[in-house]
Order: sequence, then C-alpha cells, then structure tokens
Amino acid sequence: MKLIIQIPCYNEEKTLPITLAHLPREIPGVDQVEVLVIDDGSTDRTVEVARAHGVDHIVRLTNNKGLAEAFMAGLDASLRLGADIIVNTDADNQYNGADIARLVRPILEGKADMVIGDRQVDRVPHFSPVKRKLQKLGSWVVRQVSNTSVPDATSGFRALSREAAMRMNVVSRFTYTLETIIQAGKKNIALTSVPVTTNEKLRESRLFRSNWNYIKRSVSTIFRIYAMYEPLRTFAMIGAMLFGAGVLLGIRFLYYYAIGQGDGHVQSLILAAILTIVGFQVGMIGLLADLIGSNRRLIEDALYRLKRLELNGVLPSSGLERNISRRGRSSAAIQE
Repeated sequence: MKLIIQIPCYNEEKTLPITLAHLPREIPGVDQVEVLVIDDGSTDRTVEVARAHGVDHIVRLTNNKGLAEAFMAGLDASLRLGADIIVNTDADNQYNGADIARLVRPILEGKADMVIGDRQVDRVPHFSPVKRKLQKLGSWVVRQVSNTSVPDATSGFRALSREAAMRMNVVSRFTYTLETIIQAGKKNIALTSVPVTTNEKLRESRLFRSNWNYIKRSVSTIFRIYAMYEPLRTFAMIGAMLFGAGVLLGIRFLYYYAIGQGDGHVQSLILAAILTIVGFQVGMIGLLADLIGSNRRLIEDALYRLKRLELNGVLPSSGLERNISRRGRSSAAIQE
C-alpha cells in the first residue's frame, strides 16, 4: 500500500519547510509514504527548498496555472508513480500533518474512496465571524447540490483512493475543492469526512482577494458544475420561471381585456409573449444540454478506462514520468 502526499506550491519557500517537517513518514496500514511537491510556476526558491528537505518527487509547471490545475497535475503524477492513496494538503501548514493517519483510515478500511478533512470552522481561531458564516453557507449549498453530507466543503485537506483519483476531471480554474465534491456526489463515489485540527495561520490566503470575490467565484463555480451534471433540471427550472411569468402576465392581460380595458395593457401582452417564448426556448436548450451531457458521461467513462489501461501498463505512457523529478535529480518542466 503506497501513499503519496501531494503539496501544490506557489512561492512557498518560507512555509514549505514547516509543512514538510510535520508530515508523517510512517502510517499504520501503509507500507510506503512519499511526498510530491507540485511547483506551480514559483518565482522564489520553492523547488530548491523542497529538494533540500528530502521531497521524493517534484513536478514543475512552466508558469502559474492556478490551484485547480496544480491539484490535477499532482493527481496525475501520483497515479503514474503508483499511489494507492493520495493525500492533498496545503503548503502553508494550515493542516496538522499528524491527522493524515486519521484521514486515510476510512479508505484503508474500505469505507470510502474520498475523505474530506473537517476543520470544524467554529473552532478555527483565525476565521472571522463573517468568514465562518460564509464557510457554513457555502458548505450547505454544496451539500444540497451534490447530495452529500460534507460539513466543510472548502477544505483542501483530503484523501483519495486510486479509483477516485482516476475518476476526477476538474475543469474549473478557480479551485478544485467544490468541484471534486460535486463530482463525487454525481458519480456515486463513496465520500465521507473526518474531524481534523488546524495550525496557526502563517500567511493570508492567496486564493481570493476579499469575501465578496470569494462569494462571486464560488457561486459561479457551483452553478457551472451543477449545470454541467444536471443541465436539464437547471435549464428547466429557469425556463419554467420565465414561462410561468409570461403566463401570469397573459392572464393579467386577459382579465383587463375582459373588463374592457385591454387597450391600456398591450405592453403586458407583448412581454407575456416574449417571456413564454424565451421560457420555452430555455427548456429546449436544457433538453439539448442533457443530450450533450450524456455524451460527456460516455467520454468520461472512456477516459477512465483509458487511464486504467495506461496506468496498468497496457498502453504506452504519455511521457509524464520523464517530467517527474526524484530527489537528487534535476527537475524538468511539464510540457504544455
């Protein structure tokens, strides 16, 4: 049983040594523990620091591509390196490395394929009251959309089995946290959470500039991913609201027409016609999107089978292994 702990990094030369120092090298039930650093186009000495502190593998992206792409690059590299379990943690030492054993336990016991670390946001001292409320609200929305019971949807501290990692296809460029949970729910991946502890904050978050920016991008991500997996329901609801509004306006016009005052309400009739037509068209768009979604599911299934064949050595690899640098070797950038 091989566990790889992946750490996406962007200019983390100051905090990375602290994070690495707290990572376990032995975990009950795991034969081998390795550490993988994904350098997301850092301009400081992150790579040199990682090598100096005994990191087993380094993947270098040619430029800063964002947290979501760095996360997926880590999953891909970890799978090619033979990981049975992959743990993702942050480079700012936000999460307690000692909790990794607790995080992977449900996977080792065969109870889950994906485990999310619950920070219990009420207990995180450096979270402001506003941020705690936003975290809870966001997690509640994700639970409703994904039909899961994850209490801390934005936690980046998570473990994935090899099977779950092969099924992940993150398309968002903002963050992987929300999308992977929604995907897990829609793909019926066994998902659970365990309570974890957090450490003292070493730096401010770089993922968003303000609470408003966080809300805006999170809502956009959740809606986009939900619409991708439930297009018919999404567009049908929007279309029904528009069509219903048009019908109500039409009834209103008929009422005034019946009492002899229809001439003063022609605008309502025009607006009613527009809304009913647009509502019907939106519903048809949803039907078309659902048909496209069926093709997407077939493509995802084909991609999953292709990954299994490639990772099991049946098909030749794409050459990514040559771009994974081991300790003591020079690293090479992943080609675009």
